[in-house]
Amino acid sequence: MLRINEHLSIADWELSENFTRSQGPGGQNVNKVETAVELRFEAERSPHLPAPIKARLKRLAGRRWTLDGAVIIRAEETRSQARNREMARERLVELIRQALIAPKRRVATKPTYGSTLRRLKAKAVRGDVKAGRGRVEDADD
Repeated sequence: MLRINEHLSIADWELSENFTRSQGPGGQNVNKVETAVELRFEAERSPHLPAPIKARLKRLAGRRWTLDGAVIIRAEETRSQARNREMARERLVELIRQALIAPKRRVATKPTYGSTLRRLKAKAVRGDVKAGRGRVEDADD
């Protein structure tokens, strides 16, 4: 059981771990021991996450979201398999916590009178600059 906060936790059947050889430091040990962890969370099938949280999680996960609706997190920073496993779980918890925060709805406001005047003045100045870049007429004719 992986606790996200006091109201939400993830069951063990939703998580699967795969261990592979790491790309990181370790000397000769790196060629023998499978220390890298690939943590897979079946987010789409999870009964613990409501639909809006799943949608935000999908957006936050980006490339880590697979076509079948799973989040894959890879950790290979340390030489220790246990520490990499712990780091992958921490990253997943942090990602889900970010998805729990609902973004504030933007309230449309009318631009102030002063800001409208400043914008129009800046457009006029910019137009004058561009108008001055035209072809130069000879004054000798």
